[in-house]
Amino acid sequence: MARLSTNDKYWLIELILYWEGRLSTTHLTEFFGISRQQASKDINRYKREHPGCFVYQPRIKRYVPTDGFCPRYLRGDVSEYLDWMAGRQSITVPRHPSFSLPHAAVTHPPRAVSPVLMRPLVQALRERRRIDVDYVSLSNPSRDGRVIVPHTFVKSGLRWHLRAFCEKSGDYRDFVLSRFRGEPEVLDQSSRSASGDLAWNTQVEVALRPDPRLSAAKQEALSHDYGMSGGELRLSTRAALVQYLLIELQVNVKMLDGCPEAQQLVLINQDELKPWLFNG
Repeated sequence: MARLSTNDKYWLIELILYWEGRLSTTHLTEFFGISRQQASKDINRYKREHPGCFVYQPRIKRYVPTDGFCPRYLRGDVSEYLDWMAGRQSITVPRHPSFSLPHAAVTHPPRAVSPVLMRPLVQALRERRRIDVDYVSLSNPSRDGRVIVPHTFVKSGLRWHLRAFCEKSGDYRDFVLSRFRGEPEVLDQSSRSASGDLAWNTQVEVALRPDPRLSAAKQEALSHDYGMSGGELRLSTRAALVQYLLIELQVNVKMLDGCPEAQQLVLINQDELKPWLFNG
C-alpha cells in the first residue's frame, strides 16, 4: 500500500472534528495503525499550519473545534463522513494516484445537513440517549417537535436516514437527515435500542424475476446480469429495508411501468412482504 500523505491525515483530522466535534489521538492510531506519539505529532503539525482551528480540553481529554474552524480538506457533505463510517473497516482515505484507474461516477446533489445537527445525533446514538429534535416531513412540512432514541444510520439509495425509536409514535421509524431542523438537545439515557426494533431485526427474502412482458432473450440477459438461479433472484435483507431495496432496483409494487424495459424486474412474493412495504 502506498505511504499515506500528510493530506490523508489532515483529511481524517478534519472529518472527525467537523462532524463529531471532538478528536483524540486514538482516531489516528486506530485508523492508520500509527503510534500515539506519531498521532500527536500529526495533530500538532496540523495545528501549527492552521492555527486557531481547534483547542485541547483537558477535562474531556479531547481536541474540540473553535468557532473559527474552517475545513480545508473536506467536501463538507455529510455523506463523506457517513460513507467513511460505514466502510471504515474496509476502506481508507482517498487513494494514492498509483492505485487508481480511470473512473467516473454520477454526482448526486448534497443533502443540507450541518455539523450542528450531526454532533448531537452522533453523541445520542453512541451513548444511547434520548434526543429532542425538530423534524419536517412531506405530510407535515411545519416543524414537528419529537423525542427520539437513535440506533443506526442507514444509507438508502441517494440519501441517509436515521433509524430511531420515536416516543411520539411509540414505534421505530426512519428519519431523513436533511429534514431535521435546528439544533437537537441531548437528553438522558434510554433503555431503547436496536434490539427492540422488530422490523430491523427481522430478516426477509425478496424474490424477483425478469418482467414476463420481456422477450425470452431479454429475460435471459437479465437473468445473467443478476446471476439468477432458475430465473429467480432472491435477496436477504432486513424487513425495515425492503422498500428501499425495491426502490434501488426500480421495482414498482403499486403498478407495472408501462415500459417493461424500464421495469425489468418484478416482485413475486409481494404478499409475504406486504407488512413491511410503505402503505402496504
